[in-house]
Amino acid sequence: MRVSGLIRLVAFVFALVAMWLFLRNYISFNRNTIRLPRWLELVPKETLVLKTKCGLSKPCPANFFAFKISSGAANVVGPSMCFENEIIMSPVRNNVGRGLNVALVNGTTGQVLRKGSFDMYSGDPKHLVEFLAEIPDSTLVLVASYDDPGTKMNEEIRKLFFNLGSSYAKELGFRDSWVFLGAKDLKNKSPFEQFLKNNPETNKYEGWPELLELEGCVPRKVY
Repeated sequence: MRVSGLIRLVAFVFALVAMWLFLRNYISFNRNTIRLPRWLELVPKETLVLKTKCGLSKPCPANFFAFKISSGAANVVGPSMCFENEIIMSPVRNNVGRGLNVALVNGTTGQVLRKGSFDMYSGDPKHLVEFLAEIPDSTLVLVASYDDPGTKMNEEIRKLFFNLGSSYAKELGFRDSWVFLGAKDLKNKSPFEQFLKNNPETNKYEGWPELLELEGCVPRKVY
């Protein structure tokens, strides 16, 4: 039994040595000899992610400005505005407040001219009237609501927003959600506007409708 076991062991070792010599002599594992199929070599090493201004779903064409406006969420999270990849108003910048947040942008150059936050619950509405009445020609107007944009809304303010192209300023009331982009010399109604009425039966948050987000490409004023 011991002799037969020894023979089997020697045969096994011999087989291993023979296989190793075969692999060593006929197959090279040098990296230079390994070739991928041509179609695999064509696969890019990195997947390029297209970055758009303000995180839009697609880039804007030439002579258009990219923008994104978000209303506030209840009275907890403030609104934000991005224009040509610049965050011009947001809670992080600490320049938004309860009521209506408004930014004025030059419609030709894209330069931010003025911005302000107007308390429409306990503030004086005349400040917003003065702000809107002094808008230069060819100016874009970005608006985002937060908490309560409508308690102190009067007919003069509604008319000013109406003249900027708003379809919903006349309906704006207590705790409604509203985002809007209009212009000083706009001849028709703006296509950039969203509005949600405060309704206890449909509100997403207790006492407030859900936040609104508006994004798009607005044409540059070209002379």
